[in-house]
Amino acid sequence: MKLSQALIIRSDYQNKIYELKKRIINNSKVQEGENVSEDPMKLLKELNRVIDELDIITKRINKTNNESLFEDNITIADAICTRDTIKKKRSAIVAIIEEATIKVDRYSQSEVKFISTVSIEQLQKQSDLLAKEFREIDMKIQEKNWTTELL
Repeated sequence: MKLSQALIIRSDYQNKIYELKKRIINNSKVQEGENVSEDPMKLLKELNRVIDELDIITKRINKTNNESLFEDNITIADAICTRDTIKKKRSAIVAIIEEATIKVDRYSQSEVKFISTVSIEQLQKQSDLLAKEFREIDMKIQEKNWTTELL
């Protein structure tokens, strides 16, 4: 099985867990005299089974990411960390740009006037470069996911 297939299965398990929890909650109590549509204890057994399956596949994915090379001496796990770091940096810059962009209309001269203390243009260029770096490393990671065998 390829790493990408395992990632799809992991996602399916996560969705299944979410759905099972909702179904258990929806059937955990009923009005007196009514019947539940599904047995919550059977659903709980199924939930525990799926959680155990998620645990197994996640450990295999992590092992594969930690032991498979991305390029040179860099593992897939290292590349994922780098990608996440780039994403966090870009997110911070975008938040600063949004906050520093002056959008307030003044209705009179006596109202407070705000001015930006950062260069929106410079920050936008940084944001664009980080977005490009993110896309490039993400594409390489996706490529590795489709070519790497799950350990």
